[in-house]
Amino acid sequence: MPITATTRGGTEYTPEFLMEIDVEKCIGCGRCYKVCARDVLTLKGVTDEDMIVDVDDEEYEDDIERKVMVVADADDCIGCGACARVCPSACQTHAPAEAA
Repeated sequence: MPITATTRGGTEYTPEFLMEIDVEKCIGCGRCYKVCARDVLTLKGVTDEDMIVDVDDEEYEDDIERKVMVVADADDCIGCGACARVCPSACQTHAPAEAA
């Protein structure tokens, strides 16, 4: 049974939490990062060998071909869906959490 929440007005809804980001589809625009108030996401670099690395890692700075967003702290996601609404590449997967 999915976890439900209630709006301030008393309407029940099912939050859909960010599960993953498809780095093949992500364009690294940062829109999702900007709208997330919970620090769920972070920017990473993708090397020419498809390794995902920290963008500040000096060891790989010359090898980074593009940047992508990744889930940094999934446990902080509140399921608001703001990131999905601003994503131009539909690279995110969201799903309701199941009650334990």
